Amino acid sequence: MHISPLSPDDPAELGGYELLGRIGQGGMGQVYLGESPGGEPAAVKVIKPSVVESETRLRFAQEIDILKTVWGARIAALLDADPEADPPWLATEYVEGLDLSRHVASHGPLDALLTASLGATLAEALATVHKQGLLHRDLKPANVLLGPNGPKVIDFGLAVFAESSVSLTAANTVVGTPSCMPPEQANGEKPLTHAVDVYALGAVLLFACSGHAPYRADNIHLLFHQVVDPATAPDLSGAPEELAPLLTAMLAHRPQERPALDDVVRRCRALIEAQGLKVAQARRRLTNYTAAPAHVLDDLLAVSRPATAGSTARTRARTTDDPVDAPPPRQEPEMPESGPTRQEPGGFRPTRRDPEVPLPAPPKPPAQVPPPTDPRLLFARVDTPASPPADDAPASPAAGQRSADGVAERDIARSSVRPAGRGIVGGGESSVRRRSLRHSAQARITAQRLREAYAASTPF
Repeated sequence: MHISPLSPDDPAELGGYELLGRIGQGGMGQVYLGESPGGEPAAVKVIKPSVVESETRLRFAQEIDILKTVWGARIAALLDADPEADPPWLATEYVEGLDLSRHVASHGPLDALLTASLGATLAEALATVHKQGLLHRDLKPANVLLGPNGPKVIDFGLAVFAESSVSLTAANTVVGTPSCMPPEQANGEKPLTHAVDVYALGAVLLFACSGHAPYRADNIHLLFHQVVDPATAPDLSGAPEELAPLLTAMLAHRPQERPALDDVVRRCRALIEAQGLKVAQARRRLTNYTAAPAHVLDDLLAVSRPATAGSTARTRARTTDDPVDAPPPRQEPEMPESGPTRQEPGGFRPTRRDPEVPLPAPPKPPAQVPPPTDPRLLFARVDTPASPPADDAPASPAAGQRSADGVAERDIARSSVRPAGRGIVGGGESSVRRRSLRHSAQARITAQRLREAYAASTPF
């Protein structure tokens, strides 16, 4: 559903309904998307100031009276109206979805099954209108809305009471849509009967399954000539073969040759059941195929409202599941797969591109010193602390040169049981534990080599 923004000349509110945008217009009026104080969406129809005069007000008041009378599951209900206001307005139920004309233009014609389901639904809706003593007189694809609960009929602006010869139109004028108008209505005959809506429904179904009207012409005069000429048959090209007999009967030139609406329902039902489905199943298929995606109205309201801080928060709450006041999720910096590198202790590492999230410095590995040639100096290499020696450590170089295995065993034990964190910069407790284990293994290997070298070099 396309919604145009309001113009500077459009009212911001009518009868308590906040106007959010334009959703359609005709020769007499403008239709807005409105919202009640309680949040109920509505289609608000307003008579254009340029055509507000006594006859227009009378016709508008007649439409309101008819909407008060007509009812049904497939009829857009009247919500409120004021024909005496300046300008006159009425509010009806807003059906969220495309009309049949726009749906076919966007998605192509319906197949035979879906068209038969649409025919049974609309025929039953029109039968309800006829039982209330009314004629629609202006059924067309644009007046069939495909909502989330199925199709609905709108716009009873030209509806009249059946068998009535009273008209508000001027002499020698015809009111209606020529492409869906039956010959008797185009000729201005009075009174009209139920057959006018049967013909219009046949034109709507032909459009639904083929994408075109019964008659097509370059100008309105030629179109009217084709409609009223009994020798010119309607164009059924593109219609499914199984629907052709029903469409031919509904578009018959003479009103008495058209089937009753109950018969239309029966024949559509027979087409559906011939394909192995129940009518309710076909209707669900039709609704699933034609219904607009979820939250379309929320998106339309988001586009229609001014971009203020409050409306932005409300729109975000409507269209997303995250809370309005929640901060945006923290974006963790990504490590590039390749790129500039920098020299760090322990080798090259990829450079982070986010300077605000510094990398922790890796623990500094112990210096790798080649073993000395003098076996006695191996005693001093068993433990290589990164920090200065403690106060109780011997300061003299001779302390590490004592002969005998006792010195080596003492140094091995001291490197194995060093307290966590002492003499190590960075890395944490787990790093200390790993390094202590590594030093213990290295010390044992060094001590073994020491013993072998010492035994080989000693004279006794």
